[in-house]
Amino acid sequence: MTFIDHPPTSPETQLSRTSVLHGIRNLKWETREVPAPGPREVRVRVRRIGVCGSDVHYYTHGRIGPFVVEAPLVLGHEVMGVVDALGEGVTSLAVGDRVALEPGYPCRRCVYCKGGEYNLCPHMTFMATPPVNGALGEYVVWPDDFAFKLPASISDDAGALLEPLAVGIWAARKGNVGPGESVAVFGAGPIGCTTIQAAKAAGATTIVAVDLEDFRLEVARRVGATHTINARNQDVLAVIHELTRSDLPLTHAGVDVAFETAGSLPTTRMTLAAPRPGGRAVLVGLPPDPEVSLDIVSAASREVTLRGVFRYANCYPAAIGLVASGAVDLDALVTHRFPFDQTPEAFEFVDREKRSSMKVMIDVG
Repeated sequence: MTFIDHPPTSPETQLSRTSVLHGIRNLKWETREVPAPGPREVRVRVRRIGVCGSDVHYYTHGRIGPFVVEAPLVLGHEVMGVVDALGEGVTSLAVGDRVALEPGYPCRRCVYCKGGEYNLCPHMTFMATPPVNGALGEYVVWPDDFAFKLPASISDDAGALLEPLAVGIWAARKGNVGPGESVAVFGAGPIGCTTIQAAKAAGATTIVAVDLEDFRLEVARRVGATHTINARNQDVLAVIHELTRSDLPLTHAGVDVAFETAGSLPTTRMTLAAPRPGGRAVLVGLPPDPEVSLDIVSAASREVTLRGVFRYANCYPAAIGLVASGAVDLDALVTHRFPFDQTPEAFEFVDREKRSSMKVMIDVG
């Protein structure tokens, strides 16, 4: 890791500190001008950044699929802060408001945007996805319609973690989770745990969490899982079939909805195998190799509906409502925190301690 000296800063100097990725495991401090907001934009003084698995993957590998870090890149897209300045035409927010930033904004003009599927917009601008910079600095400027005011009941940490909750809500919507249904979530990391909470809020009453680490399974149970399975020492599908068999033949046992949230080939295969005939499988994570061997015949013959998930759309208001009401607990996911000065150490910690950490937060200020 490489560092450069940075001078003391304050809003009066119009300079700010930013952590910038210059190559694999090479985060540097840079001093940059504090940006001025344009029309319908707000400038936000960042308070919290959650370290996402995608951030760490760029840090350790320099790419995710077709997205390659070819120039210095600011990471961080799970972000909240305080409005510091308003651009012309902003009426929905005021200086001093605490806000969560939805980290992607679309063109608002294409057929996908007009149809409400703006997450599929071909002109999406998304934080910390090359070549778009993220928010891992002291200030960020963002469109006002993708900045959401936070009620006092939502903590700063939870405000930043509305982003992974939005993924979980979108997954539950794609899975059409309904009251009284059973679900299985393969992967009990942060996305798995937000999917568990979103499914519970949608009415699921049997919620099975599957992971390789007892530590994560304990967190999953704390936030809503009714059953946990450690895949290291249990036959996952056999347990799920026994839990859901009721008076049906074993061939017709299975959950109503299965979610893949780990991004591995084994969990992808189990996600297709776990639903009952006529059930649904939702792929939230994706295996690292785009070409994989899956038992599509079995899933098709059981008429399993397969749905994909790519980010989310129109989920932040629902996320804020669920957290404010107490239906979702995002603070329970936070296991470690680092001050802004220790940003490189935070990334190294997340990469090294995957088995003993859930969500690591960076306290920017």
